[in-house]
Amino acid sequence: MRERIQWKTAASLALLLMTGAALVLAADDAKPPAIKTSGEAEYRLGAEDVIEVFVWKEPELSTTVVVRPDGRSSLPLANELDASGKTAVELQEEITARLSKYAIQPVVNVMVKQVNSLKISVLGEVRRPDVYKIKNRVTVLDALAMAGGFTDLARPNKVIVLRNTPGGPQRIKVNIKQLVDDDTGAPFYLQTLDTVYVE
Repeated sequence: MRERIQWKTAASLALLLMTGAALVLAADDAKPPAIKTSGEAEYRLGAEDVIEVFVWKEPELSTTVVVRPDGRSSLPLANELDASGKTAVELQEEITARLSKYAIQPVVNVMVKQVNSLKISVLGEVRRPDVYKIKNRVTVLDALAMAGGFTDLARPNKVIVLRNTPGGPQRIKVNIKQLVDDDTGAPFYLQTLDTVYVE
């Protein structure tokens, strides 16, 4: 009787091990879990950004590319893609759709490796007019500080922020003297590719 119970236990363990091995082999062919994104504003790609495109189990399709000044990138089999203005997730979905013609259920991941497109220009009556790379949010006061402040001929009440919007170019007049004197006012944040011009 005892031998019969041990034999049943051994058979159950063998069946369990075979099932576990089958699951391990099936897991190798399964897709990795999809990554959910948060509701926060996501970074949008721009010219000169470096992105890595990883295609799971397709090393010849995986590559690192730079977004060209025209906002496009070239990828194997996906050809030319508009990357500028898209989030990594949006670009990932477009690449997946294009590669579906050549690969069965491609799993694509797009990672931003280097951010180079965040720039502002500060021109006019400042000590160091130039194009400045930025890594985080910058106020108009921060931009003026990066440019070394006003020259002796500058008019702090005549600062203009030039901004390209989908509706066309926009001119925003900023009175720096009033902005500094106003204790209740919120800071005026610049957007990427804004131009600050001091008269």
